[in-house]
Amino acid sequence: MRADPLDPGMERIPFGITRLDDIVDGGVPPGSVVLLAGEAGAGSREFMYTSAVMHGLARAEHDLFDLHYGELAEEAELPDEVHVVSLSQSEPQLRDEIAASMDPDVAEPALEEIEFASLAHQFFHVSPVPRDWYADETRDITSLRERHEEREGPLASLGTVLSERAPGNLVVIDSLTNLLGAIDEEDLTWSDLSYLVTGLQRAAFEWNGLILLHVNTAAIGQSELGQLVDACSGTMRFQWETGGSTRARTLVVQQFRGVLSRIEAEDIVQFETELGEAGFDISDVRKIR
Repeated sequence: MRADPLDPGMERIPFGITRLDDIVDGGVPPGSVVLLAGEAGAGSREFMYTSAVMHGLARAEHDLFDLHYGELAEEAELPDEVHVVSLSQSEPQLRDEIAASMDPDVAEPALEEIEFASLAHQFFHVSPVPRDWYADETRDITSLRERHEEREGPLASLGTVLSERAPGNLVVIDSLTNLLGAIDEEDLTWSDLSYLVTGLQRAAFEWNGLILLHVNTAAIGQSELGQLVDACSGTMRFQWETGGSTRARTLVVQQFRGVLSRIEAEDIVQFETELGEAGFDISDVRKIR
């Protein structure tokens, strides 16, 4: 029987961000789809990469996991596998980008435990981009199935990949922003994307894993963003805050079933964040005074 998501003693899947997991009783309920909605450079992308890396280090039972994360909470349970899915980047690009977001010595052992899926063929196939810009020379598309997948389109291909990889696992999707740019192209509308995210949340409940879904808030209107927020079980907003001559990265948990109540109980209104050698981290917690 599935546990009550409001029960603080239920099983949790950790984000991989130590201080955040500590506050939310070890992580988030299995079956969660979390929207990481951020301003450019404010930390949303680094959050999802850090989450993947910490899970990778944990799977590898590497000493760096103990150093940068510590012990899992009693209720926390790691997902079976870690997957990073990109609509436009290749696996080598993703590996380099993740390693560049933190100390490579931290990222590299974790990358051995992470599975990658690139949908660049499907994403660029209907665009005017020359095929040799995105074609993978090591991939020989000869089978009927591969030819069908290339014609399938990015939304359908993403659905297929998630059905295969998401059950019981952590999946990081980088990034919905790519799909927003493709709207109004052949057979792709905003309604299609909205239905996909709504259906994803329904499926994720049965898959019992954790899905992190990234979107750049500058690329989307408030109405469309609101629909995505409603479709997901949780939303985190990553923003820049300016004070005097300095800027600080901040994180606000906008809504989150089974999690936000715990944050509110601690009177937390905002997290101040930073990027360090182990990626995304929380530097301070702003409370109601």
